[in-house]
Amino acid sequence: MAVDAAVLRLVHGLLPVADVLEARRPDAVAGAPGLLVTSFLPGTRLDLLLPDLDDGARSTVGRRLGELVARLACMPLPQRGLFADGDLRVEPFPAGDLVGFVQQARRESALATWSTAEVAGLVEVAEAAQVRLDAVTRTCLVHGDLNPKNLLVDPVTCEVTGLLDWEFAHAGLPGTDLGNLLRFERDEPFASAVLGAYAAVVPDAGPDLLDLARAADLLALVDLAGQRGENPVADRAHELLRAVARGRDLHAVPSPG
Repeated sequence: MAVDAAVLRLVHGLLPVADVLEARRPDAVAGAPGLLVTSFLPGTRLDLLLPDLDDGARSTVGRRLGELVARLACMPLPQRGLFADGDLRVEPFPAGDLVGFVQQARRESALATWSTAEVAGLVEVAEAAQVRLDAVTRTCLVHGDLNPKNLLVDPVTCEVTGLLDWEFAHAGLPGTDLGNLLRFERDEPFASAVLGAYAAVVPDAGPDLLDLARAADLLALVDLAGQRGENPVADRAHELLRAVARGRDLHAVPSPG
């Protein structure tokens, strides 16, 4: 609760977020949980709106989202890690890399049913992704769950009216939120508009921007895919990750049907 409130206050005026109206810490003596009350934000959830938009509207929404994600990527922070308290003190991430995370997921998640060849393919992708990520020296504010279900859009003007659910916010890699946003939404009008708008705003966005975004999103994709069977999004992530592993390609997608 304290971290969520602090992050909302940090980005207020820069991003379309709700006002913090009240924030109460948990009271263990009274048995009361923490409480965060925010203002109401207008708009329609993008995951509900996007399928009905024509190419022009998808391009407009994509451009505005690219600008929004770029603003996040341009909010520098001194070190990577998780926010520990309402002062946004950063605790470094646990030691480890993508390959180690994949190996752990192989033992403890739905990836345990994968074939040896599939795991080897994912490890190869993770090794290449880690090399790419190791070359990034800058740290920024990351929303951590920036996907259409956490975005509100005006269905008439296509303005982005809200960015919701900051529970996974952290100090991390530029490109992480971009990879999350484009994990499943890959159609040409939308994705091209997102990437073009982002690149126009972020000074160090290079020609390998999409490669970096997919690499930065890989850990979250592995984590979500490992939860296959728990919800439809996890099932979809599992099929996507399996296609990546089989194709040994960060940009692979599942075959139709």
